[in-house]
Amino acid sequence: MLPQISVGALGGTIAMSSQSATSPVNPQLGAEDLIAAVPDLQKVARISAKTINNVASPAITMSDVLAALRYAEEAVDAGAAGVVLTHGTDTLEETAFLLDLMWGREEPIVITGAMRSPNLLSSDGPANLMSAVLTAASPDARGLGVLVVLDDTVHAARTVAKTDATALSTFQSPGWGPLGRIFERELHLQFRPARREDALPAPADEPVRIPIVESAVAEDGEWVAALAGMNPRAIVASGPGVGHLAVPAAHALEELIEEGTPVIVASRTGAGRTLTRTYGYPGSEADLLEHGFILAGSLTARKARLLAHVLLATGADAEQLREGFARFGR
Repeated sequence: MLPQISVGALGGTIAMSSQSATSPVNPQLGAEDLIAAVPDLQKVARISAKTINNVASPAITMSDVLAALRYAEEAVDAGAAGVVLTHGTDTLEETAFLLDLMWGREEPIVITGAMRSPNLLSSDGPANLMSAVLTAASPDARGLGVLVVLDDTVHAARTVAKTDATALSTFQSPGWGPLGRIFERELHLQFRPARREDALPAPADEPVRIPIVESAVAEDGEWVAALAGMNPRAIVASGPGVGHLAVPAAHALEELIEEGTPVIVASRTGAGRTLTRTYGYPGSEADLLEHGFILAGSLTARKARLLAHVLLATGADAEQLREGFARFGR
């Protein structure tokens, strides 16, 4: 018997259309429409479908992510071998990482989308949906947590990033590479992550204000005072190199740390990781650690913000926040 796969739709380009190929597109298609556009899905799995939301991905909220998590949990409890979520590509990497933090089941969640809408001749949505279902149905995907599948390529949620505004091959795992690929309607897995951290509890659907700022040449750090006025729960600073900040910004942020606001520093390079003991000048990673900053490790600023959100929303104190980044930022 074919495996049961549940497909939940959240919107995005894969679900967008318009009156003509030259008119702007908007979300219009639900989960059943997406399934109907790929009849061969019925040859690889027993499909059930639900439209969770239908928005462009910049409009995705924590409520949407938690609804998707509940949908996946209920689907697996009902016997699904895996879950596929369709999602806009702009923020797909963030939703994938956030779900991965909270997903502890063996059954995979596979997130996919499209770079070209269904009203275009070259739409990639149907092929991506097929590849996602094939991956979710494969026994080899069990235990891998949340995966991202587009362009016949399989990525881990922790490492994947959208790297090009328009290219079909936009999703990459910089510095790490994909876990596998789809060939002839079959998952070919080349790598498995060396470890998988225990899932974190899902947070309440309440706002947690964590702004992201980027450190740059010739800045004076005056923006820190503006952020402090917002009463943030934490701040994520995206800095150059291996976790560095301009000296004025570093000094201003130190004052916030002393007042009890955690500050996390991520590398703005998009690959590699923050270091801990290579550079020792003012504003360097070693200097920042001495003054109470938290380094994001291998996480981008966007993913660091989401990890901080989940940890703080579930009651983590400053030391538990630091421990969380030591675990998930390795």
